[in-house]
Amino acid sequence: MDKPPVFTVEEIARFRAELAARRSPGAYEPGRWSVSPLNRSTDVVGSLPRTVRLRDATLRSIKTLPGVVAPAGAKEAFLRRLVGSGISEVVTAGLGTRDDAALKAEVALVKGENSECRIVCPLMRSTQDIDRAAAAGYDAVQVWVQGFGETSLIYQAPVYGQAWRGEEWRTPRTPRDRPTVLARAVRLIEYGRDRGLDVVVPLLMVSYATEETHEESVTVLARAGATELTLFDGPGAMSPEAYAHLVRQTRALAPEVEVGLHPHNTFGLAVGCAVAAVRAGAATVELSVNGYCGGPGNADLAATALAFEALYGVRTGIRTEHLTELADAGAELTGYHPAWNHPVTGTHAFCWGGMDLITQETEIDPLLHNCLEPAVVGNARKVPFTPDSGPYTLADKLAALGIDLSHAQVEALLVRARELMASEDRLLTDEDLAAMAEEAR
Repeated sequence: MDKPPVFTVEEIARFRAELAARRSPGAYEPGRWSVSPLNRSTDVVGSLPRTVRLRDATLRSIKTLPGVVAPAGAKEAFLRRLVGSGISEVVTAGLGTRDDAALKAEVALVKGENSECRIVCPLMRSTQDIDRAAAAGYDAVQVWVQGFGETSLIYQAPVYGQAWRGEEWRTPRTPRDRPTVLARAVRLIEYGRDRGLDVVVPLLMVSYATEETHEESVTVLARAGATELTLFDGPGAMSPEAYAHLVRQTRALAPEVEVGLHPHNTFGLAVGCAVAAVRAGAATVELSVNGYCGGPGNADLAATALAFEALYGVRTGIRTEHLTELADAGAELTGYHPAWNHPVTGTHAFCWGGMDLITQETEIDPLLHNCLEPAVVGNARKVPFTPDSGPYTLADKLAALGIDLSHAQVEALLVRARELMASEDRLLTDEDLAAMAEEAR
């Protein structure tokens, strides 16, 4: 049926002209997004770089998710899809119990998909680990540095096995102060650089750093040849402002070394921390698909990428149209499904219910309630039929199902549909509506 027009052609033209006057290029890209022009004003948000590198750590992070036992083939398929999304860098799961052939195959897979994608091997604990990573063809290694002195012993895994077996793990070389912890890292950094590798150095537990301890760490590790100093906030205890401050301090102390960050999402601020840190000079954000990690999780790849791309005009290199598919692949790999309204990639992230005033606004301008076009991230609008739906929404539903009813038939069907939803305390599916419409003919 032809829906009776609500607004005249002239009114719609005036609506669109008024909307156009509120928008500006960049912040408004037809068919992609419509965000506040204030987001692109340096007077409001400060200065941001033209590009930012995103480093995905999903394959390492999911090892901290309870109950995830994904077969090697599933991980390979996921990795291929991840690299195909245009991610700049990938952190793998580390050496673990994998043999040299498996490591080389992993590198070959990544480079086969995108020769420009940098592949990083984490958790280097010895020169032998670095030798294996170099032989496999990794571009970079991570040498993790705990944020404490003697308290760093808590995070030495071998200690627990030795203690359980009744063995004495304390030796004259057991680190008892911060300089000893840093000295261990220096040896590995220097060795990695001698092997021709970039050495990314995560500074862990940075929410416990003081001005003095951070200066000591940055100075020593930069002098050793660290390629990047990555500020890891495992507890998620750093605010965006605190992250920005620590980035500025790091850059001032070691201007020749790149700065990265790995924020956690304890307060739902991981993406905000990423933006603040990049504004302050960070070059790399480490994150994961669907924010996967233990505890509160990491910054989400899709939400972070679109925050930079759409809100601030900072390019990430991500092929954003793959992001929902990638999020679905992550859920299949792990068994952990994001919330229905998870930012950008949630199943109903672009659903505002079924009221006529919501469903019909898209005919005037599709970027009113949805500032982002769902197709930009490979997602779709969802329009449920609810007790609040009116005849226009119902008519659209029927048209999508290929059903043509008269004006009177639509009105009668709307009454019956509302009665059925009220009596059965449920929403109606498309199949329900199709069957009821057939009866109404």
